[in-house]
Amino acid sequence: MQDIDAAIRERAQDGVHLLIDLVRSPSTIGREAGAQEVLALALGEAGFAVERLELPLDIADDPLAGVQQMPYEGRYDLVARRRGTPAAGGRRSLLLNGYIDVVPVEDAGRWSVPPFAGVVKDGWMIGRGAGDMKCGFVAGLLAIEALDAVRPGWLTGDLTLVSVIEAEATGNGTLAASRAGVLADAALLLVPTDLEVVLGGIGMVWVDVVVHGLAGRAGAADPATNPILLAPLVIDALADLEDAMNAMHAADPDPAFAAIDRPYTVNVGRFESGLWPSSAPEAGRLCVRVGHPGQWSSDEAVERIGAAVRTATSGHPWLGDNPPEVKAAGFRAERYAQDPAAPIVAALAAAHRDAHGEPAALTTIASTTDARYYVNRFGVPAAAYGPRVRNIHGVDEAVELESVLASASTIARLLLTWFDAT
Repeated sequence: MQDIDAAIRERAQDGVHLLIDLVRSPSTIGREAGAQEVLALALGEAGFAVERLELPLDIADDPLAGVQQMPYEGRYDLVARRRGTPAAGGRRSLLLNGYIDVVPVEDAGRWSVPPFAGVVKDGWMIGRGAGDMKCGFVAGLLAIEALDAVRPGWLTGDLTLVSVIEAEATGNGTLAASRAGVLADAALLLVPTDLEVVLGGIGMVWVDVVVHGLAGRAGAADPATNPILLAPLVIDALADLEDAMNAMHAADPDPAFAAIDRPYTVNVGRFESGLWPSSAPEAGRLCVRVGHPGQWSSDEAVERIGAAVRTATSGHPWLGDNPPEVKAAGFRAERYAQDPAAPIVAALAAAHRDAHGEPAALTTIASTTDARYYVNRFGVPAAAYGPRVRNIHGVDEAVELESVLASASTIARLLLTWFDAT
């Protein structure tokens, strides 16, 4: 194992260069192809057979899908496969899953470096997507290439790596790949986890709340019908819903998330309204992310959000007769919780302990990962593990480069154990 760790470190600079190339290929939703091709080249050089799996144009009609963000023509997942020589006990399989899409940069002027440059400072690489989650691909490839160099013949089964799109908004990339049969005996999600093993995520939906007003010229329009001035009523209703959901959790906690004081959060991430300073707008739209209890389905969550907003605004002189509209807008993510006794969890925890000399933390998060599809719907045990990051979705998002090597050491040990290469 020391030789494998040394081989990972010998390739560290190659990993940095790959991560820079990936960060320098901005891959916000709808613009994923450039970064996918950078990754495809690296996977091909690592001995994978790479194919491009176009998403079905009607994938958003799938009952498990999130609400489509934009057309799927020409957009694809990468599916990369390697087949080894079967061991005496038969052929085992493992799926590595990651996503190529990144969230937009809101204010590039506040970054200390250009957000898509991939600049290294004090052992951290700064860049949108460096932490979330292109670093995971680099960690996985470093582990695989080190094993190839030190332990030829280590792969005794089927190893698949899938790079999906739209994990940041819908999960439809992983859903499409799974529907196409891109599955395995178990899955490792290469997402950033601060070197912890993540086993579960809450239910989560995106909704749009449209507040209707009455357009008119400034000075003549009634302030009571201005949707911008009415938006705080909706925000207060959403805050009350968050408190109510967490009160439910405090009274009867979901065992998988009992260690999290307030697992259910409501975030208003965007507000749109108006065209002209001297005009009262016709409508305003709040784009909202709601984490919700696992016993609620996505449809029920949307209904409950709508009911909370309508109840809070029913007494208003305008909104009582013109209630805000609430509709699903992106994520429709189910709560999931992987059984800690699953072989993939035991193997991953043992790999971490062997690499780092301490037990792995087994955690759940007040968010989600695409592991929900594997665990809930496709019978594939799954866990998430990856590097240490900071400022995800924020200014100066970054990944600690030492932790990329650390996670690669864990992944290498997992692969050896999973494929029984002794």
